[in-house]
Amino acid sequence: MALIDLIHTDIVKTPLSAETKPEIIKELIEILYTAGKISDKEKVYDAIMQREALGSTGLEEGIAVPHAKTDAVQTLTLAIGVKPAGIDFDALDGQPSKLFFLMLAPPDQSGPHIEALAEIAKLTRSSAFCRALANAGSPGEITALFQEE
Repeated sequence: MALIDLIHTDIVKTPLSAETKPEIIKELIEILYTAGKISDKEKVYDAIMQREALGSTGLEEGIAVPHAKTDAVQTLTLAIGVKPAGIDFDALDGQPSKLFFLMLAPPDQSGPHIEALAEIAKLTRSSAFCRALANAGSPGEITALFQEE
């Protein structure tokens, strides 16, 4: 499954309103719950936070990819959020994170999860693409940017 197949306006939010790492994670989970993509918000939150305890998923250049495996999803699931001002997400480079890709996969599916992480890593190497995402004014604009890539 290609990453673009997972991206629809109902799983994209800009701007995110949360101000802390746990709040951002909860806001992204709420997006997935509202879209009918997950069955249990608490189970998903616990799985993400357990993964975060192993090491922050705040990468560099304003990107964060919180992810986990959980039986609260049937298939690879993604939420995208943008916080233009950025927040402290314990990123590797110490900079605020602005672009959030929350990814969930069932415990028995490793391949699609790894492929999607690699695809996100590849796309976010483009600073111009990341700037365009951070400056997008609507979920529709963000979805269109991914379709162009």
